[in-house]
Amino acid sequence: MPRMRRKGDLPQKTCAQCGRPFAWRRKWERVWDEVRYCSDRCRGEAKRRAEGPAGPDPGLPRSGRS
Repeated sequence: MPRMRRKGDLPQKTCAQCGRPFAWRRKWERVWDEVRYCSDRCRGEAKRRAEGPAGPDPGLPRSGRS
């Protein structure tokens, strides 16, 4: 059985939204290079910030029908 690693020995990144450091998690094993945010909350806030203060334009139709 493989030896356990200490959390301090794991790779770390800094969250692009909140600026806090976060450590590698096993569920991110295959996508660690693409991980930018420490949590779903930070990812959602970043997405909302990119849309702008009013959110998506309400004047645009939501479906293909007019």
